[in-house]
Amino acid sequence: MNLDDLYRRVIMDHYKNPRNRGSFADDAVKIELNNPTCGDRITLQLKVEDGIVKDARYSGEGCSISMSSASMMTEAVKGQTIEHALELADKFSSLMKGETVDFGDYEDIEALSGVNKFPARIKCATLAWNALRKGIDVEEEHQQH
Repeated sequence: MNLDDLYRRVIMDHYKNPRNRGSFADDAVKIELNNPTCGDRITLQLKVEDGIVKDARYSGEGCSISMSSASMMTEAVKGQTIEHALELADKFSSLMKGETVDFGDYEDIEALSGVNKFPARIKCATLAWNALRKGIDVEEEHQQH
């Protein structure tokens, strides 16, 4: 099996067996984003306590790239500090620019590295990560008031 086949399998596994899909019934930061170019949409909910992303869930509809990226992102940020979650988002941006990035324990994310060859798909892959950044911004605003 070559690397492209492996990456394809990882992406399809997250798409068919999504991690952290669903929503919280109680209070959580909620961000809704759309990708108007292809119709992907995501609702991301974050539970943040004491600067730690305690839990993350998502719902929405979209292509295998956007939904698997959301699955991978929620797996990676749960239990992490806000600062580390933002570092992961920055690393993901670098990955989408074609840079080599080490995600450490979250190597599934590297399966999306081939997306940078398809500029129209980059917005699909970054949708969940952009929602993460906005969710953290909203949480930090709440903490200041």
